[in-house]
Amino acid sequence: MPNSDNGVVAVIPARYASTRFPGKPLAAIAGKPMIQWVYEQATRSNVTATVVATDDPRIAECVAGFGGRYVMTAATHTTGTDRIAEAIREINGHVIINIQGDEPLIPVTVINDLARHMTGPAAPDMATVAVPINAADAEFTDPNVVKVVIDNDGNALYFSRAAIPHRGDPESGDVRPLWHWGVYAYRRAFLEQFVSWPQSALERHEKLEQLRALENGARILVLIRDERIVGVDVPEDIEKVEAMLRSGERMTNGEAEKNRKLADGKIGRREWWHGEFMEDAD
Repeated sequence: MPNSDNGVVAVIPARYASTRFPGKPLAAIAGKPMIQWVYEQATRSNVTATVVATDDPRIAECVAGFGGRYVMTAATHTTGTDRIAEAIREINGHVIINIQGDEPLIPVTVINDLARHMTGPAAPDMATVAVPINAADAEFTDPNVVKVVIDNDGNALYFSRAAIPHRGDPESGDVRPLWHWGVYAYRRAFLEQFVSWPQSALERHEKLEQLRALENGARILVLIRDERIVGVDVPEDIEKVEAMLRSGERMTNGEAEKNRKLADGKIGRREWWHGEFMEDAD
């Protein structure tokens, strides 16, 4: 039985099957598979362990190839959270962070902030991230963009694909819509409880599994960030990510320079080891 009182585990659920982009975790970005970019960002954070949870041997082989850790999970899971719960059964850690496998540029600071807010006796059951948007933005009414409303203490009141909160009177106050960024942190005990619950009515209606937590009385802390991340949903998004790598957007100067060289093909495959950028032996 793993020790649940020690450490923070970053888990990256990765499936090969995708309606819009089959094989997405293995898609090459500036010479490296996307899953490697995500994995390396996670390992540069303060987590004590990083693991990819997958049901596909092609993804497992890729992760092993760059020296990463993976866990094979069942192919029958209906959600990424269920896959994560299986993956951590034999891994120590009292805080579990769910990092989406299609966000190769996820900031290390976001991972660290989530982990920090999940420690101590007053820690919430879950934590996630949101970014302010404008009601005039097209994404406010886009059902593919999930919105969240929060209380005065920063806890989630509701998540929806609908445009919430209602635009209302523009002079009634400075209530800005929040775009929900789907990265989560859980207390281990809560995660194990969460996956034991059946899917809830609102979860099925909105197709948002975090509503299962709210319907069962859980507290979800929402951290507000000003930055936006470019995720990879379709093949065309690869070009956007590579452009960001070349520009060094949202990176430190040293990190940006190394990634620009990689994106421009001026260096070969590389790996981060203990904060250093080392040549891969291959």
